[in-house]
Amino acid sequence: MLFQHVIGQNATKTALRKMAGGERLPHALLLLGPPGSGSLPLALALAQFVLCEQRSSEDACGKCPACLKTSRLIHPDVHFSFPAIGPNATSEAFLTQWRSALEQNPWLDVNDWLQSIGAENKQGNITKEECVNIIRKFSLKTFEARHKILIQWLPEYLGKEGNRLLKLIEEPPENTIFILVAEDTEQILNTILSRCQLVKVPALEDADVVAGLIEKTGAKAEEAAGIAYLANGNFNEALRLSAHKDNDHSALFLDWMRRCYKGDGREMLDWVERFAKLGREGQKFFVQYALHFLREFIALKINGPDAVRLQPNELETGKRLASVLSFEQVAQIVHLLTENAYFIERNANPKILFLDACIQANRVMKTTP
Repeated sequence: MLFQHVIGQNATKTALRKMAGGERLPHALLLLGPPGSGSLPLALALAQFVLCEQRSSEDACGKCPACLKTSRLIHPDVHFSFPAIGPNATSEAFLTQWRSALEQNPWLDVNDWLQSIGAENKQGNITKEECVNIIRKFSLKTFEARHKILIQWLPEYLGKEGNRLLKLIEEPPENTIFILVAEDTEQILNTILSRCQLVKVPALEDADVVAGLIEKTGAKAEEAAGIAYLANGNFNEALRLSAHKDNDHSALFLDWMRRCYKGDGREMLDWVERFAKLGREGQKFFVQYALHFLREFIALKINGPDAVRLQPNELETGKRLASVLSFEQVAQIVHLLTENAYFIERNANPKILFLDACIQANRVMKTTP
């Protein structure tokens, strides 16, 4: 991957280019960013930049043999480590699926990845065997390039097995680079953290998410702006929402609120029938949108319209609701929707689930604050 293909993150790109271009790249680098921020694409772009045979000051050439191999994730001197399933699993056993997953979406999250390899309810981990395999690989000389690179995605899944890598990270073989891509430093051993140079990757700006959606999905600017508001800096989430863009969750949610407030059983049943046809993913995104709206609605009541991430039509609806719903009522509806999100994940019957939700929401709204 080239730096130019990484969405946003211009300041981080500049910092990484300066490190690599000035031969000041540390042997152990930790890219820390929230899900969907682009930490993994940045790691891929940095690896290609380091190994490129004809790079400029701004980017890899994308044409030399090293670039062609790195871009296809088959360069013999670029190794990958990531969570997998099975008590003795190694990343090598899942490389085919890994390459396919990154080709489709390098902004993926761990749940996307684990489900793509059939995890279902199994927990992902980075095993002792994987650590032993890494040590073995890095005891060998490079095959083609000057550097040997390890990109380890989500070292949080190492647990105590990370102790096996401490000596390798602290005293690596010559021209070895470790790029760790993490989301939560609290789940990483302090002994590993102390041996890495930290580079913080912020959540994406809305404008970058919009530009990325237009480029990668062909979305219209207004449509992309609405998705960016909801994705809140997570490009993986934006792609997921874009796949369900035909469902107008805004209109559906506001219609649900109106019908719940009115309390007509037949109208609520009609809404539930329409909701059930969305499918499980569509239902999950509806709940996600509803929670987003209510979160911003609370901000609207506290701080006014300048502090919220709502589009104009949503903002007008929020202003009207402000005189109807109290904080306590909103909190109860949020709790109700959060519970329903849990049950949707577990394949509860959507008609029964949301007919009950309509009745409960009606009782909340009719209760005197």
